[in-house]
Amino acid sequence: MSLSRRQSLKTLAGAAALQTMGAAKGPAPAIRLVVLDVGGTIIEDRGDLPEALRSAMANHGVTVSLAEINQWRGASKREIIRRFVKEEKRGDEIYREFSAKLIEIYRTVPPIAGAEDAFRKLRESGLLLATNTGFDRAIANSIFQRLGWEKYFAATICSDDVAEGRPSPFMIFHAMEAARVNNVAEVVAVGDTPLDLQAGSNAGLRGVIGVLSGIGTRQRLGSEPHTQILGSVADLPNHFLKNGRLR
Repeated sequence: MSLSRRQSLKTLAGAAALQTMGAAKGPAPAIRLVVLDVGGTIIEDRGDLPEALRSAMANHGVTVSLAEINQWRGASKREIIRRFVKEEKRGDEIYREFSAKLIEIYRTVPPIAGAEDAFRKLRESGLLLATNTGFDRAIANSIFQRLGWEKYFAATICSDDVAEGRPSPFMIFHAMEAARVNNVAEVVAVGDTPLDLQAGSNAGLRGVIGVLSGIGTRQRLGSEPHTQILGSVADLPNHFLKNGRLR
């Protein structure tokens, strides 16, 4: 990513709080964009990812426990590896092995029940949808192409699209840029991990929604700044819509 792009994203981060404060002085604008996490939020989380990371690191002589990896769920997977592996060449080798394994695993991982129906209803109501994920582009593309989901999203943002992954808000701002939405008061983020909620809070968004379909418990997600906690993405249409129209 170029220096100018990094500077622009950091400028957006600094402006987010000011936009939110400004929005509070008058009627709130309509929500236009919902930014969804992927693993555990719209795709089932079966625990494959931390085990794939642990196994890939172990194959290269790096011993890390699943508990240590789980502390960073939702983060860029490259950044997780860098936390435990300081040697760049070894880190790259581990990541290639992990990525190939995860692409193979996600050939059979099903969506969260009701996810696609929720996408359809939200899009029909006029809402824009985007995704952001700690996966890189190759892994994300393998999921979306298999499921035929590209048609639902104005943007699919990956950890390798930005300078820093969660809890940085940069992926959310990048999704806003791609969707042509420039006001954080018009955006809601949805995710199943504490880092998902932290990124939404750091972006100063109108709404930050936790879902219980992944690794996050109600108690753990409830300890982070949030606006709602729902069962899953399938509950979003009822949350946003009334009689098929935005509330």
